[in-house]
Amino acid sequence: MRDTICFILNGKTVEVQNPDPTLTLLNWLRRERALTGSKEGCAEGDCGACTVVIGDPDATPTWQALNACIAFLPTLDGKTVITVEGVAKDGALHPVQRALVEHHGSQCGFCTPGFVMSLYAHYRNNGAVDEETLNDVLAGNLCRCTGYSPIIRAAKAMYDYPKIDEIALARSAKQDTLALTMTDPLTGTKKKYFAPQSLEELAALYGDYPDATILAGGTDVGLWVTKRHAVLETLIDIGRVASFAKISQDKNGLTIWAGASYAAAHTALGDLHPTLGEMVRRIGSTQIRNAGTIGGNIANGSPIGDMPPPLIALGAELTLRKGETTRRMALEDYFIAYGQQDRRPGEFVESIFVPAMDPATRFAVYKVSKRFDQDISALCGAFFVRLQDGNVTEARLAFGGMAAIPARAKTAEAALIGKTWSEVNIRAAMSALAKDFTPLSDMRASAEYRLQTAQNLLWKFYLGEDAPYLAREVNRG
Repeated sequence: MRDTICFILNGKTVEVQNPDPTLTLLNWLRRERALTGSKEGCAEGDCGACTVVIGDPDATPTWQALNACIAFLPTLDGKTVITVEGVAKDGALHPVQRALVEHHGSQCGFCTPGFVMSLYAHYRNNGAVDEETLNDVLAGNLCRCTGYSPIIRAAKAMYDYPKIDEIALARSAKQDTLALTMTDPLTGTKKKYFAPQSLEELAALYGDYPDATILAGGTDVGLWVTKRHAVLETLIDIGRVASFAKISQDKNGLTIWAGASYAAAHTALGDLHPTLGEMVRRIGSTQIRNAGTIGGNIANGSPIGDMPPPLIALGAELTLRKGETTRRMALEDYFIAYGQQDRRPGEFVESIFVPAMDPATRFAVYKVSKRFDQDISALCGAFFVRLQDGNVTEARLAFGGMAAIPARAKTAEAALIGKTWSEVNIRAAMSALAKDFTPLSDMRASAEYRLQTAQNLLWKFYLGEDAPYLAREVNRG
């Protein structure tokens, strides 16, 4: 049994005894260590004011920006944590800090530490400083003073300053003394926290504790604690199951294991189709993509989750595991009703298989949200058709945000299959969408807006990516 976790904080070894498994890193930093540079702006991983940098020899890239407000403290066991207080060395500003000072990148200063840390991670990874890349890197950092232009100028200039010696931050103890195992739960409080290191250990643990909360990236679970004030009695952290984060590809398709983060899967998904890669980029900020997992997004079954619609349209299959037994199903069959999935007690999502596409197929996915970056979708539409001699032999049209679960538009599909790929038949399929869905009105969009936008997205798909201007005009109409 263990009651202590150990990690490196700004170059020094730290041991924490009896931590609450759901204590956030941000609260611990501010309350226990008086490191108040990291701010709480939203407590949901949205504003970036709490950003810290995490180092892990097993991660790629090595340095990752992370939202401390939704990261549970025990997940840092054995890792390196750098806060804004640890960036300057021996009284000398880091090039990132110096650039922000000299290019007037700070106004009120509340958000500045988060910007520093996002850029610091990018700097340590030798990232590019073109404007498109920097906009992506900083999409998860909000400036209430609207000071983005000088911040971007500072980011472009950060490599212009002389580099300073940076302390080599690494683990200060052996892996076997830092890593939790299945038989070594963290029991400092009445709550239980497990960190299995293999799929076999995970399966056995979840079989013993079928009511436990499986913790992956924490981008959902963290909010249960910070927003709902949920009390999670038993946590099983999958972050140390290395094989659970695999991504493999062969001629048949792409296999994404459920522990793979969005950041890790981004390139592979973008290789399947550019619009899929772009949608992954817009799912969340760099901080969220570094933590969040595709398996977790599917397992939670949100009706507005962005990954299920394109994966359903592509014919993805899900593998579930309980103990030593696995079963495979079409991803679309996993979603039963709002908040209900076909997952039995003690069973967890193991992997997702996405079939390869061939030249006879067309595919695209579109995300519609009020804010372009890092916003929940009002609507997500994904479209897949197979053509032969100008006729549609297969059609899979999937939507999120149109029903209580991610779902296919089967009436609209039937209006296309066996017919020519033509404007007349596309128009018929667009009309048929009204029979497939009766969307709700909520804070993100009205029912009428959702239905008309879904129809326009299908029309945009027909026009193709070679007619972006015309597609934009149709969507405005």
